Amino acid sequence: MSERRFVTGSREETIALGEKVGRALRAGDVLVLTGDLGAGKTQLTKGIAAGLGVDADVTSPTFTIEMVYEGAEMPLYHFDLYRLDSADQLEDTGIFDVLGADGVCAIEWGEQFADEIGDARVDVFVTRLEDAAAAGEEPPREVRLVAHDARGEELLAALA
Repeated sequence: MSERRFVTGSREETIALGEKVGRALRAGDVLVLTGDLGAGKTQLTKGIAAGLGVDADVTSPTFTIEMVYEGAEMPLYHFDLYRLDSADQLEDTGIFDVLGADGVCAIEWGEQFADEIGDARVDVFVTRLEDAAAAGEEPPREVRLVAHDARGEELLAALA
């Protein structure tokens, strides 16, 4: 397993990093985004969508669980699994229909289902660096990508 770390200093920089990631993605790629509420997972996903050529406004699908966005060459399947309690509930989300399929899957709060999602993924950890900001300032974010398979390694190399 290899990893890449990036630090973004603003919402705009987080979105720009997501765009860079989005441009490097291929159909079948799976990203599992992990981080506290407000860490920047959805902002990163907005950038990923932009990098894929999605024109729609991307929001977290907390209540719908899945949103599908049509990109220039492939769809983005955006999942938010925050409200799920057990792996048994995954079947109803449609996630198994699109994992490794014709588009990219960005899965927020998917870390609890890593075994079910499988190793053909890149884990993306988004962390607010609260100690690095002055009082009242937006803290920078660390975005750490961890590859679990050969395709993930290729993706991380493309981001170097």
